[in-house]
Amino acid sequence: MAHRYRKGIYIMGFLAFLILGLIAGAIAKLILPGKQGGGWIVTLLLGVVGAMLGGWIGGMIFGVGLNEFWSLSTWALAIGGAIIVLLIYGLIVGRGNKVTD
Repeated sequence: MAHRYRKGIYIMGFLAFLILGLIAGAIAKLILPGKQGGGWIVTLLLGVVGAMLGGWIGGMIFGVGLNEFWSLSTWALAIGGAIIVLLIYGLIVGRGNKVTD
């Protein structure tokens, strides 16, 4: 994927980050039970936001971030973040879909 090398670390390119977000969002949807709704665009957006959240949490807690596309820590953080974002999305969207008698 498109990487840039800066100050001793690899930084993922924009396209690689989008691909990571799409795949992380899809894996998060597979892991979580139930229907979350949304198509590929929603999955991409939630995955990218989740990857950013996972990278931020990883940086704060473990001192690692989303540095390299093929790194196991990058994928674990991205998928974990996508699961968190998908849970929040499900809570927000799920409230609007409930029918009251």
